[in-house]
Amino acid sequence: MKNITFANPEFFWLFLVLPIVIGWYFWKRKEHSATLKVSSVKGFKVSNSALPKLKPMLFILRLLALSALIMAIARPQSTDVTNKSRTTRGIDIVMAIDVSGSMLAKDLKPNRMEALKRVASEFVEERPNDRIGLVVYAAESYTKTPVTSDKAVVLDALNSVKYDNVLQDGTGIGVGLATAVNRLKDSKAKSKIIILLTDGVNNSGFIDPRMASEIAKEYGIKVYTIGIGTNGMAEFPYAIAPNGQFLFRMMKVEIDEKLMKEIALMTDGKYFRATSNKSLESIYNEINKLETTEVQEQRFYNYDEKYRLFGFLALGLLSLELVLRKTLFRGFI
Repeated sequence: MKNITFANPEFFWLFLVLPIVIGWYFWKRKEHSATLKVSSVKGFKVSNSALPKLKPMLFILRLLALSALIMAIARPQSTDVTNKSRTTRGIDIVMAIDVSGSMLAKDLKPNRMEALKRVASEFVEERPNDRIGLVVYAAESYTKTPVTSDKAVVLDALNSVKYDNVLQDGTGIGVGLATAVNRLKDSKAKSKIIILLTDGVNNSGFIDPRMASEIAKEYGIKVYTIGIGTNGMAEFPYAIAPNGQFLFRMMKVEIDEKLMKEIALMTDGKYFRATSNKSLESIYNEINKLETTEVQEQRFYNYDEKYRLFGFLALGLLSLELVLRKTLFRGFI
């Protein structure tokens, strides 16, 4: 009876009739068989047959048949549900990530870049109905992954993000934002979002961040900006040792929060400051809630009726009772 439902469960109230039927049977049981009064039974052969003791089985069969009949009219059925989802309001998102050397600072654990990759990966996995792209920038920028619905590709690209010599070191917020805008300007999505993250001050690139913001606004692109880094001092890499390892020292954290707030305000976005792993995670969770995708879900129900089984069972039990009553338990008086 696993995964079985009943279309007409109100008929289960009929089970309350069964105790009445049982009570009536025991009250009238002596009237069920014909009796014959004789002055003496000395002339009759005594029989040790067990049939008289088994005769109540006929009543039990009738009760079971009645129970099966009640189950049948309650219409047991198994239900197979098929869900089909259709996105009615898709969102295209580009994450523009600062990959300059300062992203190796250790104020977030194990460092800013690794903390970001973990949180951003969780964000991607929680957006199954949206298309996501990835832009990385330092003094220059490039598209690591174009906007795609293939989350495996995006996650693999995120996992491979690291500080290297592919891009000239520096922080070109303008070029990073402009590249992200270029990825979204031709998008047909109802909503277009850029998540722009940096840990420093705009000191490189040939595109002014405010000009890039104006272009984003013109294309209806909303920019959420995130400044990542603790308040005060943090361990920054400043040189590379002969063995290839980075050397760290305490330096002041500088983030151009004024610029980041301007970009967010100009594009109807919002600015966030991530000073720890926990706050970074909460920021992405908030963006996840702010930008929701409308999904229309259609459910298809396939019902498999099971009442026939109980109907045939009731018929079989009544037939068995009738056969036994007319044969094995047939009276002779």
